[in-house]
This record gives sequence, structure tokens and C-alpha cells, in this order.
Amino acid sequence: REKRGEHLSWLCMFWMIGGIYASAMAWAIIPHYGWSFSMGSAYQFHSWRVFVIVCALPCVSSVVALTFMPESPRFLLEVGKHDEAWMILKQIHDTNMRARGQPEKVFTVNRIKTPKQIDELIEIESDTGTWYRRCFVRIRTELYGIWLTFMRCFNYPVKDNTIKLTAVWFTLSFGYYGLSVWFPDVIKHLQSDEYASRVKHFRNEEVSHFVFNFTLENQVHSNGEYINDRFIMMKFKSVTFEDSLFKNCVFEDITSLNTYFRNCTFINTTFYNTDLEQYKFVDSELINCTFFHIRTGCQISFDDDYSAYWIYFVNFLGTLAVLPGNIVSALLMDRIGRLTMLGGSMVLSGISCFFLWFGTSESMMIGMLCLYNGLTISAWNSLDVITVELYPTDRRATGFGFLNALCKAAAVLGNLIFGSLVGITKAIPILLASTVLVCGGLVGLRLPDTRTQVLM
Repeated sequence: REKRGEHLSWLCMFWMIGGIYASAMAWAIIPHYGWSFSMGSAYQFHSWRVFVIVCALPCVSSVVALTFMPESPRFLLEVGKHDEAWMILKQIHDTNMRARGQPEKVFTVNRIKTPKQIDELIEIESDTGTWYRRCFVRIRTELYGIWLTFMRCFNYPVKDNTIKLTAVWFTLSFGYYGLSVWFPDVIKHLQSDEYASRVKHFRNEEVSHFVFNFTLENQVHSNGEYINDRFIMMKFKSVTFEDSLFKNCVFEDITSLNTYFRNCTFINTTFYNTDLEQYKFVDSELINCTFFHIRTGCQISFDDDYSAYWIYFVNFLGTLAVLPGNIVSALLMDRIGRLTMLGGSMVLSGISCFFLWFGTSESMMIGMLCLYNGLTISAWNSLDVITVELYPTDRRATGFGFLNALCKAAAVLGNLIFGSLVGITKAIPILLASTVLVCGGLVGLRLPDTRTQVLM
């Protein structure tokens, strides 16, 4: 009991390790074209598919590991499996005694109080004469049992705790995941503004009989005339041609990103092995033009897009910043208490949101992201510990599952609301996140202290 919170916190750290693994793999795999390969001429196995497979491997290993995990002894007692519960308790006792250097101690039980067993399913023969009727009755009975278990989470003596936990889970998830999606988008918005401020403008160009074989990036060409020119082995990144004329030109082996031809005229022009699809010619006129081997779909590699690479790197840094908070929460969970950890972490996270007013550069926003993630992780760990300890065995899994489902719903809502405010205003996301986190922290302080509580 005296180390329960600490050990649960160490287990919660594996959530962070999984996040670091996923973000590191995204950073290392997705932006790099070298991870992609082809299966024939029709199917391209892009790097993001490799990332999905790599991230699925831990899930498979966890399923295998679950087969070796023993069931809860108290749950086995509730369902009447006393012998299995006895063997698991003996295994736990022997493991603990070996760790303490006392392997000779024998596992003994003087008295055991058997919990009220779960009612067995009773099928009425008149209602279950056929196999599909039996299946229907079993499914209906199981669903009814699940519903009763769920409703017991709102009965005495856990009703008030469930309501408070609902508020804390919702506010923490809404604020955390809302800002988590808002941070990268704001950083990307800052990058876009800086990138747009460095755009180069070229007007009234007249180029003829010239071979273009270099990269064009972040440029706008207006009112140009290109006669008998060849564009070969080129990369266009964020390039726009406006009100320009292309006559007797050749575009060959062209790769483009965010490139458009607006109100341009093409006469006797050939396009060979390019990704210049129809939508990139906006209000343009093509006269006697020929297209050969046009590449469609997502052909551009992400290593041509620095901002995409940077977003994955920022996400990796934000996930890595959780490590100090995890260590601190594990070491202090049983010393300062779950409630102090939960309420203090959420209030400090809400206060840290106000520093976002001063985030005018990428480096400052990344620093705020790391600070925010490092503070909120203590709240997550303490909330997991409190939730597990507040519910009795017959309601623990159902209550925890319900609160996790609510957490995901709040995360979706936070992503939608905060994501829609990117580039519009800073005030609403900052005030909204601060308010919900501080309010949730104050509600969390009203929960009962479970540090010395015996699990039921």
C-alpha cells in the first residue's frame, strides 16, 4: 500500500514511452523518401505505410504479453474461482518474499472474506428453445449486466466521486489534447508567415531558348513570356506563375509542391513525366498542348517539405519533455499525495498557458509546449492512480473504461475547437485552456484522499 501510487506511476510511464516511440518513428520515417518502395508499377508503398506497420508491432507484442498476465485475485473470488485466486495470491506472496530476501516464508491464509458472487446466467427453456434464441438471450443478458454495472458507478457510495472524476477527466483531456493539436498548428502558421515574408517576385520576364534545370522555390512570376524554353529535371516548391505566356515549351521530369499557373496561356507545349495535374492550371488556357505520363496522386516526397519534417520533430520534443514530469510524479506520488499532485499540476498547467501570450517565435512556442507537457503529465498519472483506487473491484474496470471513453470524446471536441482557432486569435484558446484546467484542478482537490485506503 505504501508504494502503490509510485508503482502505478511507473506503469503510467510506459504511456510516455509509447508516445516517444511513435513520435520518434514518425520523425525518422515519414519525412524520408528512402523508406518508400514500389510493388510493381501500379502500387507505391509510401513511408507513412511503413510507419503504420512499425507502430503496430508494439500492439501485437502487448496482445501476446496479455496472455501471460494473471487475472485479478479479487475478481476471481467474486466469480467463485477460489482455487485460481489462491494460486495467484501464492505466486504474488512468493515473488515478494524472494524480493525481500525471505524465500523460506510459507504462504498462509487465516481468514478470507468472500465477496458477493456475481449472479450466474439462468436461461428459461421456453425462451431458449433454438440456438439463435439462446444467443439472443445471452447477448441481452450480458448487455443488461453491463448496463447494471455501469449504473452502479453512479450509486452510493461512489456517485459523488464519479461526478467529480467525470469533470476532472473531461477538463484535463479537453485542455491537454486541445492545446496539443493547437501548438503544432500555431508553429506551422508562424513558419508559413515567415516563409511568405521571404517570397521573391519576378515581373515582365522575357526568356527564350533557355534550359531551366534547377530548383525554383518561394517565387511569384508575373506577366512573363517564355518562348521555346525547356524545363527539365526541376523541382517547383511554392511557385506561382501569373498572367504568363508559354509558347513552344517543354516540361519534362517536373516535381511540384504548392505550385500553380494562374491565368496563363500555353501554346504548343509538351508535358512529359510531370505531376502538373489539371487543378494546378487555374483559369489557364491550353492550346494544342500534349501530356505524356502524368503522375497523379501523392508523388511528392516529404523531404522536399521542411515544415512537415519540422512538425514531427517538434512533436518528438514535446513527447520527450514528459520524461522529467513522469519521474517526479512517480517519486512524489506517495509523499505529497495524489490530490496535491493532481490539483497542483492542473492549476500550474493552466497558469503556464498564459505564457503563450509571449510566444512570437518558433523557439518560444516549442519551449512553451515542452513546459506544458511536462506539467500536465503529473496530473495524468495522479488521475489514473486516484481513479483506480476510488472504485471497488466490481466497478473499477467499468468506471475506468467509461472515464477513458469520456476522455476521448473530450479530446475530439478539443481538437475541433482549438484547431478551428489557429491563425485567428490567441486569446480564446489561451483563456479556454486555462479556465478548464484550473477549474478541473480545483474539482480534483475535492476528491477523497486514497493514499492510505485499502482497495475493496
